[in-house]
Amino acid sequence: MPYYPRNMHGYGQHPPHPHWPNDAHIAVQFVLNYEEGGENNILHGDAASEAFLSEIVGAAQWPGQRHWNMESIYEYGARAGFWRLHRLFTDKNVPVTVYAVATALMRSPAQVNAMKQAGWEIASHGYKWVEHKDMSQDVERQQIQEAIRLHTLATGEPPRGWYTGRCSVNTVDLVSEQGGMEYISDTYDDDLPYWREHNNKPQLIIPYTLDANDMRFATPQGFNCGDQFFTYLKDAFDTLYEEGKSGMPKMMTVGLHCRLIGRPGRIASLVRFIDYIQSHEKVWIPTRLQIAEHWKNTHAFVKRDLVPSQLDRQTFIERFGSIFEHSAWIAERALDGELAPANDTAVGLHFALRTQFRAASDEERLQVLLAHPDLAGKLAMAKRLTSESTNEQASAGLDLLTDEERVLFTDLNRQYTTKFGFPFIIAVKDNTKESIIEAFRRRLQNDRESEFVTACGQVERIAELRLKAILPN
Repeated sequence: MPYYPRNMHGYGQHPPHPHWPNDAHIAVQFVLNYEEGGENNILHGDAASEAFLSEIVGAAQWPGQRHWNMESIYEYGARAGFWRLHRLFTDKNVPVTVYAVATALMRSPAQVNAMKQAGWEIASHGYKWVEHKDMSQDVERQQIQEAIRLHTLATGEPPRGWYTGRCSVNTVDLVSEQGGMEYISDTYDDDLPYWREHNNKPQLIIPYTLDANDMRFATPQGFNCGDQFFTYLKDAFDTLYEEGKSGMPKMMTVGLHCRLIGRPGRIASLVRFIDYIQSHEKVWIPTRLQIAEHWKNTHAFVKRDLVPSQLDRQTFIERFGSIFEHSAWIAERALDGELAPANDTAVGLHFALRTQFRAASDEERLQVLLAHPDLAGKLAMAKRLTSESTNEQASAGLDLLTDEERVLFTDLNRQYTTKFGFPFIIAVKDNTKESIIEAFRRRLQNDRESEFVTACGQVERIAELRLKAILPN
């Protein structure tokens, strides 16, 4: 069956409360990308020079040649920018997560030593700072393993967090398969961590950022000066801080690069931002590893028993074929359409099934109406309703009618069916016996066309209620 793997739903309208330590309104996390010495360079065995994230905006790679200017710009990050940032963060007592390219670490012994002495978290930024989009899975898998090996040699321990950055569509899966990572950050899709399953194995994802990121000093439509960077960070912080005060705390990540924010004309904006957030109460400034550990303790992975888009065809039809009364063809068509993670909630699956019902011909929809039983009718008396209909009618007390009420329902059913040619349908869970009788009498005044529309709407509502009883909303 067609499957759309992108998750456009996430946490939906009601994200979980993260319960940050000390009831913080926001978690602000600083990432320092250490890439200098790991970028594209023919000295590193690459086919061309680097062209990404430097003062030379719009630079092109030089195949087979060293790019002296590009190299020296990257070298500035290691030689000067890193140390300026190191002084800032240690003076301000701000925890840092370093996204460290393994080959860059191997060429930066003094910087590695300083990271270790400062107690910074050193996560992996891959083997080399190069594009992975065209790599085969085997090559990328080998590079992941080599990155971990070199990282362990350089720092004394394997990384516990991962961010490739210039990743492929396979990166998150391959790192998940490799194992050993408390979190992976090769996504930009949320303001909170979340769990992702691959091959029945849970992996915590802590999304990263490309907007609150100094890389925009080196891209078109980016920051021209430090004031713009500070204003953007402040606005993001203020918005998230207010959300946190309102009971919806989130996470804010600030992405940094030694060769970019490490320039004297830019770092002043970062100083102002750190001073600004430290002037607020209830602000948690952790490493990404601390976020991961907190999330695992507070929101441990829970495997769902019923995930519609992951079911095989037979199981899906058996489980959802009766959501629209005796009309399994609706579930079959939903499978033949497109299911995705967004359809794994009651709202999402109802949308998929309802779409097929609405797209059907009038005759097909009439058959769905005809599949519904009369309210408190002969099938109910004979206990021959579906389990869903039995429970629904019982919820409004239709299984406990007096003799007088039963006569009344029988007469109303007869009048309605005679006039419209299909049974009276109403979402009984939204009603009482009295409101159902009132609806009977009111709808008997409709013409057939408008009543057909009303009945179809009630069929959709019944399906929605049935799904809400078995799936998260």
